[in-house]
Amino acid sequence: MMSGRYADALIHYKVYLLQPGISEKNRALALKSLEDSKFAMEAMSNPVPFNPESLGDSINTSEDEYWPSITADGQTLMFTRQTSAGMSSQKTQEDFYISHLDNGKWRKAVNAGYPLNTSQNEGAQSLSSDGRYMYFTACERPDGLGRCDIYYSSFDGNNWSLPVNLGPPVNSPAWESQPSISSNGRMLFFSSNRAGGLGGMDLWYSIMSEEGKWDTPVNLGKTINTAGDEMSPFIHFDGKTLYFSSNDRVGMGGYDIYVTKMNDDTTWTEPKNLGYPINTYNDELGLIIDASGQNAYYSTKRDEKHGKDIYSFTLYASVRPAPVSYFKGHVYEKGTGKLLNARYELINLSSGHVLAANSTDIYGTFLVCLPPDNNYGLNVSKEGYLFYSDNFMLKGIHSATEPFIKRIDLSPIRVGEKMVLSNVFYEFDSWKITKESFSELDKLVKLLSDNKKITVEIDGYTDAIGTDAYNLELSQKRARSVLDYLAGKGIISQRLSFKGFGSASPLGDNITNDGRKLNRRTEIRITGGTEQ
Repeated sequence: MMSGRYADALIHYKVYLLQPGISEKNRALALKSLEDSKFAMEAMSNPVPFNPESLGDSINTSEDEYWPSITADGQTLMFTRQTSAGMSSQKTQEDFYISHLDNGKWRKAVNAGYPLNTSQNEGAQSLSSDGRYMYFTACERPDGLGRCDIYYSSFDGNNWSLPVNLGPPVNSPAWESQPSISSNGRMLFFSSNRAGGLGGMDLWYSIMSEEGKWDTPVNLGKTINTAGDEMSPFIHFDGKTLYFSSNDRVGMGGYDIYVTKMNDDTTWTEPKNLGYPINTYNDELGLIIDASGQNAYYSTKRDEKHGKDIYSFTLYASVRPAPVSYFKGHVYEKGTGKLLNARYELINLSSGHVLAANSTDIYGTFLVCLPPDNNYGLNVSKEGYLFYSDNFMLKGIHSATEPFIKRIDLSPIRVGEKMVLSNVFYEFDSWKITKESFSELDKLVKLLSDNKKITVEIDGYTDAIGTDAYNLELSQKRARSVLDYLAGKGIISQRLSFKGFGSASPLGDNITNDGRKLNRRTEIRITGGTEQ
């Protein structure tokens, strides 16, 4: 069984089960292995598409490389390398290494250095989708709660912060390891043998509260976990598709890789074995999938001259996650081009829930994932500046769009400056504001509340469909609706004025849907109350 001779194993297990005096434990093990042998023979008769390619000598060496993790834009790869501590020593050292993609090729991987790497062992890391945060495993540290704990570090664009133990309730006196962070940074999966599980190592998850604290971990339940060990979870950028390894499900022997998807009620679908030859009689662990859902990365030993190496392959269609797009922004001050450290929020426009919120790095750069089949609003803000908003209407779109990469210029708060409220919407052929607009309008309320002296004009625009007179009236009524909303939230009316411009001053053409969408807009222009 352990050498892949499944037909021979099947014969011997059958003979073994006929012997008298077998313990119940051994009988159960033999029956499980019998099923594994049958499954493996069937899987080998029906292999899945699989053509792994080594990532090359920029990544792989004669040492062991494993536990790859990749950013959503596919530009940064981090992995664990195990090296010999010395020629005369039997000790090994695990450290993190980083490589960046350059014209389609990985640069020579470099040691991530202090403070991530120490004289102790670190490994099993998970990079956040934007590459600015990482969660990893470290064992037997002075600040540890158990033998192995999960730690956290952040990257400001130049340096990694001193790692911090996540502490309780994520870590416990038990073993916690192999974290995987969701693309919005709000859900952390990991493996643990803590109390309350179903077997040895189980998969658990914790959700970050609105206050930024991790809630009590939840066991993924009997659909996922078994009496054996479940390891190496990877939650895809789509936030729903989970890959993991188990040694107690019907498979090829050892640890096999499985895929499951989260349902809307947070239950999970029945895990599916990825099949042969992705899975073999060896232990398969540490599979990750890029944002496109097509390219997989994992570590395996396929060359006798090397240890474990990292390979990539095209994942066959039926076990792929949903493809995910992303928005990558670079924030500057309008006029001067100065880089700005700003705050951004990604909002589900249907629910109004904030899906991701954080600050840019020191270079004014940020990245947010945009899983399909949802409508998103993006808001970028900084004290003393008008905010920027954008939207991504992906509802009903189940395939990823091209990434959105934009330069964002924030305007200082001064007379004459204006901004487009990209996430203020109206019912069709009406001036009634839709509920999807409330998050953005509340941002405007806060801006006006924080800058109590400024006065603004609300300007309404339409596309060119309809008569000029009709469009002018509609744009006036829509601008008035925004004024009424602001006044209803406590902004005194003397600070507010409104004006409709109809289809004048178009930003796009009036032929295509995209062009007309740009022209249907509400703008805010500062008319007074700032220093001249």
